Amino acid sequence: MTTVNLAQPDITLLLDLKGVIQGVTVSNGISEEETQAWRGRAWTETVADQGTDKVRRMVEDALKTGVSAFSHVTQRFPSGREVSIEYTTVRLGGDAGLIAVGRNFQAVVELQSRLVSAQHSMEQDYWKLREIETRYRLLFDASVEPVLVLNAETLSIAEANPAAIRALGLNRGWEFLGEVAEAERAPFRAMLQRVREQGKVPGIVIHLGANKEPWVVRTSLINSEPGTAFLLQLTASSPKATAPSTREITQLPSVINRLPDAFIIVDRDGIIRRANPAFLDLVEVGVEAVVLGEGLDRWLRRPGADMKVMMSQLRRNGAVRLFTTAIQGELGSEIEVEISAGGDAHNIGVVLRNVSRRLQSPVDDRPAITQDDPLLEALGALSRQSDNVALPELVDDAVGIVERHFITRTLEQTGGNRKAAAELLGVSRQSLYTKLNRYSLDGGSKTQPE
Repeated sequence: MTTVNLAQPDITLLLDLKGVIQGVTVSNGISEEETQAWRGRAWTETVADQGTDKVRRMVEDALKTGVSAFSHVTQRFPSGREVSIEYTTVRLGGDAGLIAVGRNFQAVVELQSRLVSAQHSMEQDYWKLREIETRYRLLFDASVEPVLVLNAETLSIAEANPAAIRALGLNRGWEFLGEVAEAERAPFRAMLQRVREQGKVPGIVIHLGANKEPWVVRTSLINSEPGTAFLLQLTASSPKATAPSTREITQLPSVINRLPDAFIIVDRDGIIRRANPAFLDLVEVGVEAVVLGEGLDRWLRRPGADMKVMMSQLRRNGAVRLFTTAIQGELGSEIEVEISAGGDAHNIGVVLRNVSRRLQSPVDDRPAITQDDPLLEALGALSRQSDNVALPELVDDAVGIVERHFITRTLEQTGGNRKAAAELLGVSRQSLYTKLNRYSLDGGSKTQPE
């Protein structure tokens, strides 16, 4: 049995079996329209010309099947008003005639139009916000004075512009209060409380950084997506304060900027302080401001393992030489590099050399297998035995040779640190111990220092 939704019709027409209107009922929305003139007229005479065929079809379908499909017609009222109506026609049974139930489709059209307009307005607002955000970021990065954004709850640094990184050596995630002279922390907190209450207050002088140089700090309260934040603008109150922090240098020498190899200066946490143009090309960014304050591990192929091992070697040996890894650029490229690094208690110089061309040299140009490459020599010797050895045994021997080579190389790379070696090799320490014993490599005992 076909059911028809007759809830809240806008127009109800009572028709005879020939489609002549016998009675009309309208909703409050169009109650001001005079419809008594329709009585005794054919329904087809009250609609626009393009709707007459649809009306005839609805009447015929209702007479044959009992109910017609929904159809849109333009209903012409005696006042001359035209309204788009969606009708369905139902036969009442016997000779009782038909009933046509219509709903004002114009309301739906208007609603759809409003929805499209609202979406368009939201898109315009979104792009306006993006434009404002872009301008804010450009101004933030281009400011010659240090600017910081502090989390209002934790007082940790949420954002630091390049000038703040250069002048104070500060970076995201650091606790700003720890950089303030201890005697000035209470007045600084009191100032922040006044900012919460009043929105903005006059600046105060506080001493910051390792040298505790004086800076005038002006603070205002801003709203951000995670929550409220403090915007700090710092102005040097003495010429010394504008000098670079002991953790920072201002500019790289021109000779380093012209190096074909990538060069950066990082702190002991691996945070980039300076970068030459070759490094910007390597990580596929346009300006130095994008990389300042970022960790080098952002672009390493295995961020945790590679950075941890490299910094571990640096702390233990004072330098890193020919550390092999890969850099993943912002545009998706992956480049094999060799890293060498060394520095002092505050700054570390890092050279990254692109070795992908060397690794991808044509087969015809590769040197012959010699004693200089133990892995190639061992595999070459195995290939010369292939005629006399079964395939499964050859596979097992090849796997053993490759495993032994890379375990030995990784242990050398990590200075014998089995935990770091296991992370680089992607195996558990227990699995590494098993392989060390299997290949009679030094360091197989679990009792040896990590």
